[in-house]
Amino acid sequence: MRNTTTKSSVLKAKNLSIGYAAKASQHCIAKNLNLELLKGQMVCLIGKNGIGKSTLLRTLSKTQVALKGDIWLGEKKIHEIKTSTLAKKMSLVLTEKIPESQLSVFEIIALGRQPYTNWMGKLSPEDYKIVSAAMELVHISELSTKKFNELSDGQAQKVMIARALAQDTDLIILDEPTAHLDLHHKIEVFKILKKLVTETGKTILLSTHEVNLSLQIADFFWLMSDNKFAVGTKESLIETKEIEHIFPKDQIIFCKNTEQFILKS
Repeated sequence: MRNTTTKSSVLKAKNLSIGYAAKASQHCIAKNLNLELLKGQMVCLIGKNGIGKSTLLRTLSKTQVALKGDIWLGEKKIHEIKTSTLAKKMSLVLTEKIPESQLSVFEIIALGRQPYTNWMGKLSPEDYKIVSAAMELVHISELSTKKFNELSDGQAQKVMIARALAQDTDLIILDEPTAHLDLHHKIEVFKILKKLVTETGKTILLSTHEVNLSLQIADFFWLMSDNKFAVGTKESLIETKEIEHIFPKDQIIFCKNTEQFILKS
């Protein structure tokens, strides 16, 4: 059952600037960001290509260094958290296509238990239970013994989500989890992620170009545009018209009646 108590803060960022630092200069993509993720939320990060969504996710996950500002995971600054400890608090699914592997589906998902296993990587009965539960939640139990390199893109993506789930972290961050999938599998993955939030109380932050799908499913939105970063629910962002500024209006417009983006006629 979903936790119905007051939602606590999972991650916070204050006065955050993101980008790239070279020896003599900095390239700032976005600055003065003040963000918060609450327990049991599904948050979608939306913006056009090249706006900096992946950079933000890498920075929040400590994969990339912030140019300025602070990030807290729970009550501790993220740069003070050891990598081994961070792996028990946050899991990450990147956008890169997954390399081929001779490992079975079960073995791939079991890699999510590495932060908890001993130095030999031996799984305990509890680890086996957690891996099996992750497969059940993502509806891939029947693929357990299948080789990972024999899977379709949709199946492979669900395996990576299950691996993140087996890592048993409060926060799961996904960068374009449906990038290589057809429409059917895009919808399926979104529904699975929503189910995970509802049934486990975990917090999920994902970047996506599937704006119309996310508008039907997500609890909260982070909108990146060239000159602004807006946060809010679908209703609040429609009311303030912030959602209308995500894409250039010469080709795509937001229809308030259907609450969807449509091609400009």
